[in-house]
Amino acid sequence: MVSGNELEKSAMEIFSDERYDVIVVGGGHAGAEAAAAAARMGARTLLITMSLETIGRMSCNPAIGGIGKGHLVREIDALGGIMGRMADQTGIQFRMLNRSKGPAVWGPRAQCDRKRYAEAVRHELESIPNLWMRADTVTEVLVEDRRVKGVRTQLGKTFYAPCVILTNGTFLNGVIHVGERQLGGGRMGERAATGLTACLERLGFESGRLKTGTPPRIDGRTIDYSRLQEQPGDSEPLPFSYMTDRLPDRQLSCWLTYTTPEVHAILRTGFDRSPMFTGRIKGRGPRYCPSIEDKIERFAERDRHPIFLEPEGWDTYEVYVNGFSTSLPEEVQVAALRKIPGLERVHVLRPGYAIEYDYFPPYQIRYSLETKYVEGLFFAGQINGTTGYEEAAAQGLMAGINAVQKLRGAEPVVLRRSEAYIGVLIDDLVAKGTDEPYRMFTSRAEHRILLRQDNADLRLTELGYRLGLATRERYERMLKKKEAIARTRRALEETTVRPEQVNGYLERVGTSPIDRPERLVRLALRPQVNLRDLLEATGLREQVVVPAPGMEPVEMLVEIELKYEGYMDRERELVEKMRELEDWRIPPDFDYEAVETISKEAREKLSKIRPENLGQASRISGVRPADISVLMVLLRRYRRPQAA
Repeated sequence: MVSGNELEKSAMEIFSDERYDVIVVGGGHAGAEAAAAAARMGARTLLITMSLETIGRMSCNPAIGGIGKGHLVREIDALGGIMGRMADQTGIQFRMLNRSKGPAVWGPRAQCDRKRYAEAVRHELESIPNLWMRADTVTEVLVEDRRVKGVRTQLGKTFYAPCVILTNGTFLNGVIHVGERQLGGGRMGERAATGLTACLERLGFESGRLKTGTPPRIDGRTIDYSRLQEQPGDSEPLPFSYMTDRLPDRQLSCWLTYTTPEVHAILRTGFDRSPMFTGRIKGRGPRYCPSIEDKIERFAERDRHPIFLEPEGWDTYEVYVNGFSTSLPEEVQVAALRKIPGLERVHVLRPGYAIEYDYFPPYQIRYSLETKYVEGLFFAGQINGTTGYEEAAAQGLMAGINAVQKLRGAEPVVLRRSEAYIGVLIDDLVAKGTDEPYRMFTSRAEHRILLRQDNADLRLTELGYRLGLATRERYERMLKKKEAIARTRRALEETTVRPEQVNGYLERVGTSPIDRPERLVRLALRPQVNLRDLLEATGLREQVVVPAPGMEPVEMLVEIELKYEGYMDRERELVEKMRELEDWRIPPDFDYEAVETISKEAREKLSKIRPENLGQASRISGVRPADISVLMVLLRRYRRPQAA
C-alpha cells in the first residue's frame, strides 16, 4: 500500500519532469549543438523534436564544411561543440579546398556517411547526463509579462523553462514543390510544423518566407563511371576536430561531370510548370546556391555547368547530384539527367524539390541570439534566415551558451568579427539583416587572415574551457600545440644550415642558392620554399619540429605564421582601431528619432535594429560615417567609453 507521503513524492517527481532550465525545440544541427552545449554547461535541458529518428539528419548534401563553412565547423569544435567530431567519425572523404590560394581561405570539407552521421549525433546527445529528449511538436511558446515560461505541444503537454531556444529549420509552415505539385512538409516524407508562426506573430514578431531546394538522389549502380572525372580525397587528410588523432583509413571518391546544351534545352521545356517561374514560390532562394533552372536562366551564355556526384555512405548505392537542385516536374528532371554524360541509364531514387518555409528577420534578435521582444526566448538556425548545416550549428552553439549565461546571471558571450567567423555570421545577421538565405563565405570576414581554420583552437578554446564547455583535455591539447609552435619557431631561428646541405633543394624549387651559412628561418620566408620539404631535404625535421597533439603538421602552422606575419600585424592594428568604436556602448533606450542631424534612413535603421555599440552601428546598411561621428559626440556627453 502506498502512503500519502509517497504519493506526494511521486506527484512532485512527475511535476519536476515538466520543469527544465532550457528547452530546445528542433533536433537538427542547430538544435543538437544548442542542447549539447546547454546540458554540458550544467543546465537541465529538454530537446523536443518531431521525431527522435531524424536528430542530426543531413537534409540536403551529405557533407560538412567547405570554404567559409569549414571555418565555422573548426570554431564550433574549438569551443567544445560536436559537429567536427561527428564529421571525423563518419567521414568517407576529406579534402582541403582552395589549397592553391592563401591559407586564410583554405576550407576543410568532409563527405560523410549520411546515416552514420545522424546516428553519431544521437548517440552523442544520449551520452550527455543532463540532456533529456522527447518526440513531439511544439505549437505554442508560453509567455507572461514578455518573458518566456515554457512551451505547449501538439500532444497537449506543457513544459516549463526560463529559457527556450527555437531551432525549427525549414519546418515552419513548410511547403514542398515538385513541378505543379505541392505538399506540406519540412522535408520529403516529414510533416510541417504548424501553429508556432502564428503564435510568434501574436507576440509581435514579423515573419517572412524563404525558399531552398535539394537535387535528385540517384542509384550509383546505374552510373557509367568511365565517362566521369574522379575526385579522390586528400592523400594526407586533416580532420575537423582538434581532438581527432586518426581518420578512417579508406576514402570514397566523388565524381565530376557536366551538363550540356541538350540538357539545358530539356530543362527549359519545364519552365512553364516550374513553381519558381510561375510565381507559386513567393520566398527568395539562396543566391549562391541556385537551382539548375535558375542557373541556365541567369547564365544563358554558358553551355555547361558542373555536376558533382557524391556518395551518400559506405553501405548504400545512393548518390547525391550536387549542382542539380531543382523543383521542375519529375519527368523533366529524369529526361535531363539522362542526357548528362555518364548518367544515360540512371535510375532516380527521389526527385529534387524546393521547400518554402517561414523565417523571422534577424533584426528581431540580439547579439546573444535572445529575441528583443520576449526575454529568455532564443532563435537559432534557419529561423534567422540562414542556410546550411554549419551556419545553423554555429548559432545553436551560441544560443545554448547564452541561455546558460542568462541562467547564471552572467554577461552573454558575443564574439567580435575579429575573433571568429561565428562573430561575423551573427553580426551580419543582426546588423545587416537578410532577405535571402544567408550563407557564409571567407569574403564576408574582413579580418580573415587572423581567422584561419588552422588557429580556431588558439583563438577560442580557452573561452570554451572557461565556460565549462571545452574539456580539460581539449584545453591542455591547445596549450601543448601553442608551446610546440613557439618551440619550433625558436628552433628555426637558432638552427643554421650550410650551402651544401640546402642548395640542392633551393635550386629544385627555383630559388637562389646560398653561399654562406644561413638560418633556417630566413630560408623559410622565401615564397618558393615549403618548410616541411626544406626540413626533410636537410634531414633536420626531427631535430627542429616539436610534435603536438592532433594531426595538424606543426611545421605547416609555423610556416603560415612566418610568411604572413606582416599582414597579420597590420590587420591587428585595424582591429584595435575598430575596437575603439565597439567600446562605445549605446543605451538600449537611446532615442534615434530625436537626433535630426543624422539621416532619416539612419534613424529608421538604428531604431529598428538597435545596435549595442558604435562598431555595430557603423556596419548597418544606410548608416554613414558622418552619422557615427554625430552619435559619438552625443554619447560622449553622457558617459565615457567603457570596455565591452
